[in-house]
Amino acid sequence: MRDEVQESVAFRLSQAEEPTALGQLEIVVNGRLMTEGYDEYAQGYAVGPRVSGYHFAEWLVWNWWRLRWEPGPPENLGPAIPRRWDEAHRTATIGEGYVWPNVVISSDGFRCAVVAEPSQEVTEVPYRYLGAARMEVVAAGDLEVAIDRFARQILDRIDGAELRATNLHRLWDDLSTERNDPEVARFRRLEARLGFDPDEIDERTVASHLDDAKDLGDHAVEELAAHAAHLGTGMNMVSASELRQVAMRCGFDANTNDAVRLSLEKQDWAECPAWQIGEGAARAVRVQESLGFEPISNSRLADLAGTTANAIENISERSDRLSFFIAEDGHRSRVALRPKWETGRRFDLARLIGDRLLDGAEPLSPATQSHSYRQKAQRAFAAELLSPYEAVADMLGTDTSEERQAEAAEHFQVSPLAIWTMLVNKGHVSQEPAPLVYDRLY
Repeated sequence: MRDEVQESVAFRLSQAEEPTALGQLEIVVNGRLMTEGYDEYAQGYAVGPRVSGYHFAEWLVWNWWRLRWEPGPPENLGPAIPRRWDEAHRTATIGEGYVWPNVVISSDGFRCAVVAEPSQEVTEVPYRYLGAARMEVVAAGDLEVAIDRFARQILDRIDGAELRATNLHRLWDDLSTERNDPEVARFRRLEARLGFDPDEIDERTVASHLDDAKDLGDHAVEELAAHAAHLGTGMNMVSASELRQVAMRCGFDANTNDAVRLSLEKQDWAECPAWQIGEGAARAVRVQESLGFEPISNSRLADLAGTTANAIENISERSDRLSFFIAEDGHRSRVALRPKWETGRRFDLARLIGDRLLDGAEPLSPATQSHSYRQKAQRAFAAELLSPYEAVADMLGTDTSEERQAEAAEHFQVSPLAIWTMLVNKGHVSQEPAPLVYDRLY
């Protein structure tokens, strides 16, 4: 009779997945140990903490889509959004009673940065992470291989202990199925770009954005998703119809037949930082178009884009969402710019020129605020095209004061921030404290 009573409350012991996968965790990237520290129990140096690999594998597999496809963290969005990002990208959030490494894994779509920071606490912790903050960069495909290998290692341990149907088994089976189905993988990638866990966002919302890809292109829609996540508006991603309305209301005519063309040697983006791709293309344009190191006028810049200087100078016509090129029919396009200042409009138009040269096969070329590889390449292209580093460095010499940076900005018709960012990225000036410069490092 007792067995037939339906339980409303139950307390049970779980299977022994956790002790089965106990061990010393090492995270090694490019031959560099990211988990070294001092073990209070062992009273000495250790290559990593003693933790349950089961929980680490669970975290890696559950967050696989976001680790692989969600760009670097949102900025200036208050505490809620960064915490959501941290939970999917920072190992210290795993919990379960262990002192996990303070390691952040961030992808731009082609390359992954693995950042490790030492422990801030100096007492009352069983394991204290040592060393200075450090970052290593690997191809995103290498991260995939490492996660797969570790997950299988833990699953083999669990299977060897004759444990079945664990949560990790279920997560791994689901992930394997999703990755092997192109349409499901496409769905999951867009979710991740929007900053959501699997099935966290309404399926119809994701499906509507995927439908936009028929008009705008798959890669372009993923860039729009990353932009929405970066702004903290993932549920309110701009649609194809909204972009076309903006283009008609405040855009300018452009013709791709009149725009600059460039034959670029194909490079493996996974093996090359985005800034190198962007800067290399900008230098090639300057050589091809005989621009030397001189400033580029509004009319010349507009010529390179296949539009007129009015697109730059008519600041009353502004996009309220982002800057973009969008194809209409044949070689006819519209270009819409978001900045309210002329220097910002010049920079965004240069970004769009670079985007069409580097990845312009789709109807939409968006210039967004995210840290995706494509956006980083755009920004590097624009900076080098409008204000070549070699010329800026020659102009400044040893005087990198704010006044001289402002003079350089005025000379090249860019913002002082563009000059300062270039100098920081190039190591020409230092910044204290030095944050991660996502556009530069990977």
